[in-house]
Amino acid sequence: MTEWTNDMAIQRWAATPRAMLEQTAHDGDFAKRHLINPVLLRMLGDLTRRRVLDAGCGNGYLSRILAGQGATVVGVEPGQSLFDFAVEQEAIAPRRIQYVQADLCALPNLGAPFDAVVASMVLPAIPDWTGAMRACVHVLKPGGLFVFTVNHPCYEQLWPTWREHGEYRTHRYLTEYEIPGPTGVDFHRTLSTYLNQLTNLGCQLTELAEPGLAPDTTVDGPDGIDAYVHLPNFLIVAARRTT
Repeated sequence: MTEWTNDMAIQRWAATPRAMLEQTAHDGDFAKRHLINPVLLRMLGDLTRRRVLDAGCGNGYLSRILAGQGATVVGVEPGQSLFDFAVEQEAIAPRRIQYVQADLCALPNLGAPFDAVVASMVLPAIPDWTGAMRACVHVLKPGGLFVFTVNHPCYEQLWPTWREHGEYRTHRYLTEYEIPGPTGVDFHRTLSTYLNQLTNLGCQLTELAEPGLAPDTTVDGPDGIDAYVHLPNFLIVAARRTT
């Protein structure tokens, strides 16, 4: 496996085509729209006047949703093209979102502690993911909520193997490996790896969610999307900082 650094991963994700950023600018892609966003927003609860960090905000779609629900949002994104797109959208339709260009492992001073931190589909893309998780927890208020989403470690290749075989197949789990994507690379890590690190950082788990797709939603999705009705492709975790 390639010895990835954060800078290498950032450069890879920063090459995301403009067309893809535009297509997902409103509420993300199909999976985020139907599986991730509803659960994530329910876990966060009432956001009115709450200070929220969107850690690894990408094109800023989630930052804009959070701001629309009354949150005071700071979005951090290291990739140049993604950061520029998010800033551009804020200039077009201001929502008082502050965007900061930085690696999550090297955050500048972001001001007062946050009521909530969201890292949606970010940790799997970061080589130094433990440093990123530590930074997310560190900027929370005591009792603050940390919500993160990852590819479900047990079903990461769900869509492609379902299309090919009509079922889910895997042959390895316990070792870390690369998951190539169209624009970047994610990294497989076990479920226990994520949850044990969360505990080590002084967080108390409050909820795990493994969302499935409603059967009547598949008509709008791509070929093979019916796999998401039967097996979870995403894991959504909510925890509170206790120290």
